[in-house]
Amino acid sequence: MTLLQPPVRPEYERELEPFTGGTVERQLPLAARIWAQGWLRKGLILLALIALWEAAARWQANPLLLPTFGATARAFVSGIASGELLERTRISLLVLVQGYALGIVLSLLLTTLAVSTQLGRDLLSTLTAMFNPLPAIALLPLALLWFGLGQNSLIFVLVHSVLWPLSLSIFAGFQGVPETLRMTGRNYGLKGWRYVWQILLPAALPSVLSGLKIAWAFAWRTLIAAELVFGASSGRGGLGWYIFQNRNELYTDNVFAGLALVIVIGLLVENLAFASLERVTVHRWGQQR
Repeated sequence: MTLLQPPVRPEYERELEPFTGGTVERQLPLAARIWAQGWLRKGLILLALIALWEAAARWQANPLLLPTFGATARAFVSGIASGELLERTRISLLVLVQGYALGIVLSLLLTTLAVSTQLGRDLLSTLTAMFNPLPAIALLPLALLWFGLGQNSLIFVLVHSVLWPLSLSIFAGFQGVPETLRMTGRNYGLKGWRYVWQILLPAALPSVLSGLKIAWAFAWRTLIAAELVFGASSGRGGLGWYIFQNRNELYTDNVFAGLALVIVIGLLVENLAFASLERVTVHRWGQQR
């Protein structure tokens, strides 16, 4: 019995003529290229919100309840020119940086302990279940009792607002690190802080950055709310006290100017600080689109 062999197709190479037709470029239409700019889309959203604000204020026709955008802008410029808004902002940001940084350090220590020992995992799970649902502003009476009036009380509530959500985000990121990377670190003899710093932290960086942004938002709004109380108690403070004081004096345009500055600072931190950090880390390394 003869086995049939399939025919063998001969191999050959075909020489291609060099391309001389010029460069091939295919561009999107101008409107599509303009719409692709993120800053333009966000700017249009802000303009739409400003237009709605102006329309609502003119329909309300009561500047004591809702000033127009123009009146708020004039109060904002006046506060910046006089230096009062800048000084209040400096006071608030100084306290915020201290509480935020201390919260980050404590979160890293707690999560490092959690990935190193079973007791640390139990401790993290128990503490976050107890304190994460507890609003930071609810600790103000204890802060006043323990630390008195001043920055230490503000830093205490800021650390509480930062520590627990950031610890959960970091630990969730550590849990998602592939086992291959974990085995690589163990094969090199890495343990404890070195293992976290060189293996887990770079691999979990997208989750860490998300946690930092969430913790920043919690800290910023907690600070403003806390300064309202501390300002009412001590007669001084940052942006929260500025808003509280002008509300008592019925300068609603100044109240909205203070709120606008809170929003502007939030936008700057989100779109400049965190966006730049993500661009040079997780986007550049291909960890995030």
